[in-house]
Amino acid sequence: MKITNGILLATLALALTASGAWAQTIPPADANPAPLSIKTFYLTNTSQADDGMELVTALRNLGDPHNRTWFVPAQSAIVIEATPDQIALAQRLINDLDRPKKTYRLTYAIVESEDGKRIGIQHFSMIVVTGQRAVLKQGSKVPVATGTRGSAGSGTETQMTYLDIGMNFDATLDEFVNGVRLRTKVEQLSVAEEKSGVGAQDPIIRQIALENTSFLTLGKPLVLGSVDIQGSTRHLDVEVVMELLK
Repeated sequence: MKITNGILLATLALALTASGAWAQTIPPADANPAPLSIKTFYLTNTSQADDGMELVTALRNLGDPHNRTWFVPAQSAIVIEATPDQIALAQRLINDLDRPKKTYRLTYAIVESEDGKRIGIQHFSMIVVTGQRAVLKQGSKVPVATGTRGSAGSGTETQMTYLDIGMNFDATLDEFVNGVRLRTKVEQLSVAEEKSGVGAQDPIIRQIALENTSFLTLGKPLVLGSVDIQGSTRHLDVEVVMELLK
């Protein structure tokens, strides 16, 4: 019986010793945490709200979870509340990510051919900054009646809308490792000679539209698409070439 009690006491002592050793491995709380500072970073190459929020997301994911980060779109600025070492890390990240965007010139060519021979060509150029949308329109605005409002006693008023007749170009460039991606829409609208039959002032609008996504190489023309002109042996080719400006 004495032997059994001795074994139990020895086992209990070992357990308490192990528990004490384990407890000592827990690091004590920092009694003197680093002071927090507030720093405002004004972005020099980021003007779009989406780009600013992408920077904020990167800072939140890579920085300490206790940091507080805000984006101020009106000032194109990022405000951070963190320790000095975390603010220094944010400074390095912003310097790496807030870089000037490249500017390109896109030149579209609308080539009209008949029997394999070019009989006409039009060029349209536009300046595009990577990540931003650019729009170019050339032509006229044609009024089209869409309805009426009012009553017989007070008179009626015809409601009008205006169509952009001519050439319309919409482009967005994005840089990738394997090249520059172009998202574009090319649209040609024209007024047909015949009438619609709905109303004396209602025109028939003819439309040719091309919308696609392509990867461009500097200085190399790319055919975006081709279309046959109805009622003739002619067809149109839509080409684009890209030049780097800065």
